Amino acid sequence: MGAADILDVSPQAAGPVRVYRHRLPVRLWHWLNAATLLVLLMSGLMIFNAHPRLYWGQYGANHDHAWLEIGSTRATGYLRIGSWKVDTTGMLGHWTDRDGATQRWAFPGWATIPTRYSLADGRRWHLSFAWLFAVALTLYMIWTAIGGHLAKDLRVRRGEWGLGALWRDLKDHARLRFPAGEAALRYNILQKLSYIGVIFLLLPLMIFTGLAMSPGFNATAPWLIDLFGGRQSARSIHFITATLLLLFFLIHVAMVLLAGPANALRSIVTGWLRLPPAREEGRE
Repeated sequence: MGAADILDVSPQAAGPVRVYRHRLPVRLWHWLNAATLLVLLMSGLMIFNAHPRLYWGQYGANHDHAWLEIGSTRATGYLRIGSWKVDTTGMLGHWTDRDGATQRWAFPGWATIPTRYSLADGRRWHLSFAWLFAVALTLYMIWTAIGGHLAKDLRVRRGEWGLGALWRDLKDHARLRFPAGEAALRYNILQKLSYIGVIFLLLPLMIFTGLAMSPGFNATAPWLIDLFGGRQSARSIHFITATLLLLFFLIHVAMVLLAGPANALRSIVTGWLRLPPAREEGRE
């Protein structure tokens, strides 16, 4: 049973049409994924605080050239990417905690798990939730492939590959012109490409780069380090991928808020979506 297979169109169901939009595996994975990724992000920032620099290749230490660094002087904090440098005092590298004490961790305590500096606890949180995340993602990918979700809802059809369709969806999003009527039952090309990219590219990339940084796993699959060009390259890719996932999350939340949060939240909790009425011909 796919999206829009069940519609509540009975006479007693006056008002907007209701559609069974999200099946139970989608809803469960959505909330589990949101919770685990939040913990992984915040605990990952704590781990990053132990050495707030990123490198390419096999090696990286304090005196090696880092392509990204969050650091501080006696009075300021800064973010440096390549030769570009920006002052981040009060946000990154140099900030004041709730007790009024000056701290020089890269990321402030409110953004990390735990909120105090503890590399050991950060790693415990990160590794515990990483395995939960990996198992849940694997099961969801299997269900997506064999349960029809990929073929019915995410498959990009021939007419959607054109630049015209992509440009039209980009303009609709920029104008906050969201799908209505039966169009709201289907993912548009931007949604399909985004979901496919996240589920089948970014999330697996997070897992494999994380494994490449694990000394224990290196003995089992030493080729994984070489695949990413070195342990420090794997760490950099891991950080970049996490940043892209955070960006996707912020855009996703913004679109939900702009399109109507009550209806969207109802659909991802109960599965039922209240279908927005179709626009009249010739009207925006």
